[in-house]
Amino acid sequence: MSKLMISVSGIRGIFGESLTTEIAQKYAAHFGVFCSRGKIIVGRDSRTSGPEMFSAVSASLMSVGCDVIDLGIVSTPTVLLAVEESDAKGGISITASHNPAEWNAMKFVGENGMFLFPQEAQLFIDSLDEPIEFAGIDEMGKLTQDTEATKRHINKILNIPYLDIEKIRTKNFKVVIDSVNGAGGLISPRLLRDLGCEVIEINSEPTGIFAHTPEPLNKNLKQLEEAVAAYKADIGFTTDPDVDRLAIVDENGKCIGEELSLLLSEKFILSKVEGDIVTNLSSSMASEDIAKKFGVKVHRTKVGEINVGKKMKEIDSPVGGEGNGGIICPEVHYTRDAPAGMALILGYLAESGKTVSQLAEEIPHYYFAKDKIKVAPNQLDRIMAKVPEIFADHKLDSTDGIKVIGDKYWIHLRKSGTEPIIRVYVESDSPEKSQELCRETIEKLVS
Repeated sequence: MSKLMISVSGIRGIFGESLTTEIAQKYAAHFGVFCSRGKIIVGRDSRTSGPEMFSAVSASLMSVGCDVIDLGIVSTPTVLLAVEESDAKGGISITASHNPAEWNAMKFVGENGMFLFPQEAQLFIDSLDEPIEFAGIDEMGKLTQDTEATKRHINKILNIPYLDIEKIRTKNFKVVIDSVNGAGGLISPRLLRDLGCEVIEINSEPTGIFAHTPEPLNKNLKQLEEAVAAYKADIGFTTDPDVDRLAIVDENGKCIGEELSLLLSEKFILSKVEGDIVTNLSSSMASEDIAKKFGVKVHRTKVGEINVGKKMKEIDSPVGGEGNGGIICPEVHYTRDAPAGMALILGYLAESGKTVSQLAEEIPHYYFAKDKIKVAPNQLDRIMAKVPEIFADHKLDSTDGIKVIGDKYWIHLRKSGTEPIIRVYVESDSPEKSQELCRETIEKLVS
């Protein structure tokens, strides 16, 4: 039996095992009370368990007096934008993001259209043991539908003020889009056609039966690479099932990696708007190189979209995100948004007159190595305590776990919030060096 994963990001589990409709009902009812029994917007990705999850969530919300607005199958950024632009008191996105099809989850959104800040999320989690007072028959909420949320999302992207939409349209880019049978099939092709692209769709039907492993990593994108090459397309895009992460395949049919999605967006936006970059501690140090070129700074936060978005709002940053392909464009809203990322990349292509591979080549090259240390839960703190001793001659950042900073390399070690492992991330200026640093670090910590 799998275990329900509970964190400040929401709840996640295998549907029918660790995540059941009864559990969904409990969390939804408490969230409705937490949101003062106000209006709640609910959207979901295409997973086959989505209808059951939505029925449980919506019924439970209405039972405590919340009016529910059903967006249907939409991207997660569409849900967050809909909440931000409404009078809703919160939202729920029913999605397990990049997890396999048997998983599902509930992500909780505050009335500002962002995921709950850590302090708010903890207050919500703490409230789960309190008794629920259900609404009487005259006070129960109502269910209505909103079928225009995706259209509004697309229009918001098309109105990014520094994006030259007409120039993009004149290029008639040939684009292959792989939506992995997730929610992206209902927004990405529409947006691309609005941008004047010739669109070749693969895996667009939102069946929830994912055509391949849904996380948009290079190793999972062979079909897209082959399609871009076969159609002689200008670019290939792919997203995860809830459409907040973007990966790119260049005109040669080569996946350039999720990190480049954010880095290319940073470079393009900073050519239009002045301001500091915000990204997390585990994203590429190429951001510092880009920031230096434009005379701005990089602010590093804890891992997690909400931490990046919160800092962006605080300093009025024009661009930020996470190196997993999560681009945050505040001109749309403060959340990772793959469709917005597509428009930004096409804008960069249109204005530069260069190919994707040429733009990627201009980004400083660094290389990642990732691994994990599996240990008994009671040994996690003991191993993490060894890090400052082993790297006593290095600069250390303890914002989120411990990040060891060297000359053109870094090592980031974090305890997982959901399982007894320590994640080890390394980046350096050569693949061999990154692999060696990762291996040596693990050996020293477990010896």
